Amino acid sequence: MYEIFADLHVHIGRSENGKPIKITAARSLNFANIAKECADRKGINVVGIIDCASPYVIEDIEKFLKTGEAYELEDGGIIYKDKVCILLGSEVETSEKGRNGKCGSAHNVCFFPHLKDIKAFSNELSHHLKNITLSTQRTDLSGYDLIDIVEKYNGILIPAHVFTPHKSYYGNCTDRLENIFKEKFNKIFAIELGLSSDTFLADTISELETRTFVTNSDAHSLPKIAREYNKMQVEDISFKEIVMALKNEGGRKVIANYGLDPKLGKYHRTYCDDCEDSIETKEPVETCPMCGGKNVTFGVFDRIELIKDKKETKSPDNRPPYIYQVPLGFIPGVGGKTIDKLLETFETEMNILHKLSKDDIEAVVGEKVANHIVNAREGKMQIHSGGGGNYGKVKA
Repeated sequence: MYEIFADLHVHIGRSENGKPIKITAARSLNFANIAKECADRKGINVVGIIDCASPYVIEDIEKFLKTGEAYELEDGGIIYKDKVCILLGSEVETSEKGRNGKCGSAHNVCFFPHLKDIKAFSNELSHHLKNITLSTQRTDLSGYDLIDIVEKYNGILIPAHVFTPHKSYYGNCTDRLENIFKEKFNKIFAIELGLSSDTFLADTISELETRTFVTNSDAHSLPKIAREYNKMQVEDISFKEIVMALKNEGGRKVIANYGLDPKLGKYHRTYCDDCEDSIETKEPVETCPMCGGKNVTFGVFDRIELIKDKKETKSPDNRPPYIYQVPLGFIPGVGGKTIDKLLETFETEMNILHKLSKDDIEAVVGEKVANHIVNAREGKMQIHSGGGGNYGKVKA
């Protein structure tokens, strides 16, 4: 057994020939560039690319395999330069009966072992949405129906960023996942927390006690890869091994979740769009106490306060620690040139965030920046909460 780092939610912005895939993602995010970024700069061992059901991306994958730099594994996944295992995924938006009788929608990340599996899934999914070439299009499927289609093609389904106010199960569909998946709820063995929540918040909901938590970047640009990620214990890097780790089987497991302090997330607290600020009251509110307006985006913290069924957080004994981490790009004084200088010397972001001493960092970028990086690592930075689609801010 050995330890690896995994980020299971990365988008593709454009195909190799410039066709749009995820409209809001950077053009530089294509299949090959993601593989190279994880191998050469991030130090990520397993990456889940979740736009692989697009026929344009499938074409890119087939060409990528012909380069000789990558090959498919019998146990699932594509290995790039013997450094990175790429999981072939699809983010699917389901249509649900939302809270208060309103129409709701939720995102799911689905992973498949082989190219032939996701090609078959893509073909069937194309009958349930308008445009299969674009990422995360609204389907006419519910999560209850989708999980059967995913399993038909040997895949797994993980509810994505489950608490965010838009496009998530708890955020705008239901108070309990079991209400959505019913007798199939036992097939949901992992959930994605999202940038605005953490283990402490999620473990106030009893139905999640037996589910594995994952923290992923939901990257829409190359630098955002691995802003959140997981440390796992596996025997090898493959689809099969990652599934076993998520199921906590055979000694494979998630050892730790590394993520933003939820205050840095874009939807942590309720946000008044009129006042343009977070509403940090003790009790959840749907009306701004400052201006009296109702033009507010409900926050993740506030949503969990409303739906939790445990008076205090009590995590199961096998729950791995959630380790707060401030990505390099969030730290004051650490811009693109500074990050490039650090990577030229220390190879990967994982080395900088986890292995280096203050003296090592100071020798390259000076005492002030080194202090900021170490203070961020140790949770000593002040944070102003994010909300309404705006990230929180770190103060030195």
